[in-house]
Amino acid sequence: MDSQTSQSSQAPQSPHSPHTFQVDLRGLVDLLSHHLYSSPKVYLRELLQNAVDAITARRAEQPDAPATVRLYADGGALRVEDSGVGLTESDVHSLLATIGRSSKRADGLQEARSDFLGQFGIGLLACFVVAERIRVVSRSARTPDAAPVEWTAADDGSYVVRTLPHDARPEPGTTVHLVARPGAADWLSADRVRSLARDFGSLLPYDVRVGDEAITDLPAPWDRAYPSPTTRRVALARHCHDLFGFTPLDTIDLDVPLAGIRGVAYVLPTAVSPAQRASHRVHLKGMLLTERAEQLLPDWAFFVRCVLDTDSLRPTASRESLYEDETLGAVREALGERIRSWLTGLAAGDPERLAAFLSVHYLGVKSLARHDKEMLRTMLPWLPFETTDGRLSLEEFAQRHPVVHFTRTVEEYRQVAPIASAQGVGVVNGGYTYDSELVEALPSVRPGTVVAELDADTVTAHLDAVDPAEELALSAFLGAARAKLDPLGCDVVLRAFHPLSVPALHLDDRAARHEQARAEAEEQADDLWAGILGSLRGSAPRARLVLNHLNPLIRRISSLDDPELIGTATESLYGQALLMAQRPLRPADSALLNRAFIGLLEWATHPNSPEGGHR
Repeated sequence: MDSQTSQSSQAPQSPHSPHTFQVDLRGLVDLLSHHLYSSPKVYLRELLQNAVDAITARRAEQPDAPATVRLYADGGALRVEDSGVGLTESDVHSLLATIGRSSKRADGLQEARSDFLGQFGIGLLACFVVAERIRVVSRSARTPDAAPVEWTAADDGSYVVRTLPHDARPEPGTTVHLVARPGAADWLSADRVRSLARDFGSLLPYDVRVGDEAITDLPAPWDRAYPSPTTRRVALARHCHDLFGFTPLDTIDLDVPLAGIRGVAYVLPTAVSPAQRASHRVHLKGMLLTERAEQLLPDWAFFVRCVLDTDSLRPTASRESLYEDETLGAVREALGERIRSWLTGLAAGDPERLAAFLSVHYLGVKSLARHDKEMLRTMLPWLPFETTDGRLSLEEFAQRHPVVHFTRTVEEYRQVAPIASAQGVGVVNGGYTYDSELVEALPSVRPGTVVAELDADTVTAHLDAVDPAEELALSAFLGAARAKLDPLGCDVVLRAFHPLSVPALHLDDRAARHEQARAEAEEQADDLWAGILGSLRGSAPRARLVLNHLNPLIRRISSLDDPELIGTATESLYGQALLMAQRPLRPADSALLNRAFIGLLEWATHPNSPEGGHR
């Protein structure tokens, strides 16, 4: 048979006989180009993949067979030649013209399937994304006496197969000819083909050239021999800059022989958000699979970018991402362990490099330490925390204080830090990401450490009580002050504390803020909801304004006789304490501040006031 086309007639079928799907090739190509593949550039990857797999198949039977791939481009056309296993006429009909069938599932190759790059049978179909016509000339190495065969296909779904004279292709192998579709000639230009071939195939194990220019660059940068560790570090830093556009803070070797993985992780020189998905560069048996592998590392390792080669991970059908399975999960865990070991090694032998790393990426290490007690134990002397003693590690802070107090929010810390420090109470700001979790985990890796959350009651308990007789003498003043702040859900207490410059301290906790929010909602609700919210009223502590009896201003205010002036002064102290604590202001608080400010101005400028008019 000299030729065959896909447009043959079919014999009539009975009403109940099975039918065969009809494929609209142009519609399928549109689906590939717009939904499966991210860019038309994948056509060249598919061509390289087919050539490399053909060579691998031939070498499985003929280990000394040549292993060459040659690409020739002139802008309107592309020719790709390989010295692979080639095809017979029956192979062409079976493989090239059947969508979804892969030669890697053919008889005799199933057991060696893991040696091949392609497994989905899409193959040359991807080339129709840039080509309107594909011509394949092939000669089989398995059947040397078989004549060369030519397969020519158009993007309308038709194809023609014919045998050629033996001298049309004297040696086994395959040549693929592409003719560009209108508007796609740039994808077949020499410069574009050279760039894509180098990007996809730089780590391929065979001799790949575009024209006379070698594309492969082996061994991989991380596998090369260098004169010294410094030379290696410089070379890898240059490699990182070429690939990712930054000079790394450090380099981590990723060597997992059981998973067939070799590569490097480059530590980012600047901080990034933990929520930002890191993208990594993954080669599969030397061929670039993706530049955007997101699930390769544990989530906590967001401070590195990886480039590696693997022979164990499975690609998805688009061959642009990794298939999530048990193997990928095991690889993720193994690579995470390599990064964890690198951190442990820095802590043990290179504290200066560790300090430089933590100054940028302490958040990632804290994220890891939350779930890894050994890492927390290792990093205790190094991880920085904001404390009332300055920026310290938890280890050093715990050595200074018998009880490690902490707050869960930054606002709570700002409320109590100056007062607690003056009273000798050590407090850790647990309001930043992961910090409160790590402080609470401290006893599990440092036995005997006492950790306690610092709340309003604890702070008040550390402040000195005022002499009962003096507090009794100020009962009228305190009563007026309490009456003024009671509608705001705030109590007033009198204590003596340092520093003397702080006249008043606003203290609350989450329970108090919850009760405050409930009360506000009850005021604004209709009768039904007000009743429901009222039933939720609990015995939660209220916020409190702690007046400093040692402060001269408080002493002068407490001696006032005018109830209205006492009320205005109390509101002013309350507003100032809120501002000092940097707490968000409710509408009622903002109104109070405005009212107190205007009231003080009126009092200061009133003709009969001690400070106004007649001086």
